[in-house]
Amino acid sequence: MRQLLINELSNDEAAKAKEFLAANSRVAGVEGLYWLDIPPRLLGAAQEGHGACGPFAFAVEVGDDFVSFELLIRSESNLHCSCTCYATPDQRGFLLSFMDRLVGEQGIRA
Repeated sequence: MRQLLINELSNDEAAKAKEFLAANSRVAGVEGLYWLDIPPRLLGAAQEGHGACGPFAFAVEVGDDFVSFELLIRSESNLHCSCTCYATPDQRGFLLSFMDRLVGEQGIRA
């Protein structure tokens, strides 16, 4: 799996990451997992025409000492469709900006 990883977080930093994600993304049904929705303007060719498969999102996981940002764009309703694919450059840029915001606003130094 292609992912971006921030590791060696303190307990306080991990808690701050969870708070930020709870406020700025969707909490998933699994402990420590969040969905970062892709804005409609950033949907790629693979997602066009697949409105029924949406919403489309990145998975973000927070563990005891890490935050992991998957680079796979997931369909919330259909895991085996061709619209589930790795992020385009613009989608990666969106994810990197979000990650930078999390680190900056929460004062994460790891």
